[in-house]
Amino acid sequence: MTNLFAAILDVMKQEAREPAPRLPQPPAKRPRLALRVAVVGTGLLGTSVALAARRAGAARVLGWDERRETLLEAAAAGAVEAAVSLPEAVAGAELVVVAVPVGALVEAVREALAAAPEATVTDVGSTKRALAGMPDPRLVPGHPLAGGSTGGPARAAADLFDGALWVLTPSPASLPERIDAVESFVRALGARSVRLDPDRHDRLLAFTSHLPHAIANVLMRAVAGLGDEALEYAGASLREMTRVAGANPGVWADIFVENGVLIADALEAHGAELAELAGALRDADREAIEEWIAGAGAARGRMLEHAYRTEARKLHRIRIRVPDRPGVLARITQTLGAAAINIEDFELRHVSPEYGGVLVILVAGAEKAELARTLLRHEGYSAA
Repeated sequence: MTNLFAAILDVMKQEAREPAPRLPQPPAKRPRLALRVAVVGTGLLGTSVALAARRAGAARVLGWDERRETLLEAAAAGAVEAAVSLPEAVAGAELVVVAVPVGALVEAVREALAAAPEATVTDVGSTKRALAGMPDPRLVPGHPLAGGSTGGPARAAADLFDGALWVLTPSPASLPERIDAVESFVRALGARSVRLDPDRHDRLLAFTSHLPHAIANVLMRAVAGLGDEALEYAGASLREMTRVAGANPGVWADIFVENGVLIADALEAHGAELAELAGALRDADREAIEEWIAGAGAARGRMLEHAYRTEARKLHRIRIRVPDRPGVLARITQTLGAAAINIEDFELRHVSPEYGGVLVILVAGAEKAELARTLLRHEGYSAA
């Protein structure tokens, strides 16, 4: 079952031929912004950028959105001063952040560059190759790995980018001082920056972000095709795997179109591995199946190490049954917090109103994990 792994290895081999990225560093003391910022597009990301910029001390933040109601909502939240047009928003700005859907990204960036001839222009789009063909020295494309499956100014937050990875994909034409300005801005917003080639970015995101969205939709549609009986019997694993199914159709349709070829390559590699798995299942090849599962588990462990900056062997899962009533989660977190036990991550799986649900928490360190189990059992919870 090597096809999917081979596809990923191809990406890694290509990376080896390319200059290594500048590794992200934990944010030092955040620089204070003393510049005028314009935000074009005031959805979830754009409004969050504006709020974070204000938190960082930006001298002024103007915003514009082609949807007037969205702009007014962002303005009412105190994120931006509403402008009547894109040129008015970017006039006098030192930094322009374009946060429109990727289908409208190139045109919006082009308009921002023309309307603000002195400003540095960046963006937050999740595909980068389209901007690679715009070799303007003032343009420094970017993509924060933050956000959610639903958007809008109401869900925006000033701390959305705290600790997040923010990818920059400058072109050879991007001036070093412009790149430095965007990196300083990113740090001021609380994020960690890393530089990638646009093609490399889009290849990696095709596998790590776009493919999971595609598969979630495929899986949800397949189950729904069996009728409501299948939906009634759906287990927690299906709910977890399809959490992003149906996410913002307009936004994701743009992403699928813009990065379509690379997503299709990822789907084909995935399909080839599914075919190999089907063959192993029909042949009852237990050894191959066990090796396949173990390989996936090892890969997930390495992924968690990167996510939590902790060796996978030091991360311990604790499974807790929780009743379906108010205050339960607060009690659990307070119990662990009082003992200085940090929850690295958690998953909450609802089973039924009668049973309640299952809370799975991740704790670093064997001693901390055992103490957590002891404390939770003392509070009357099962903690396996």
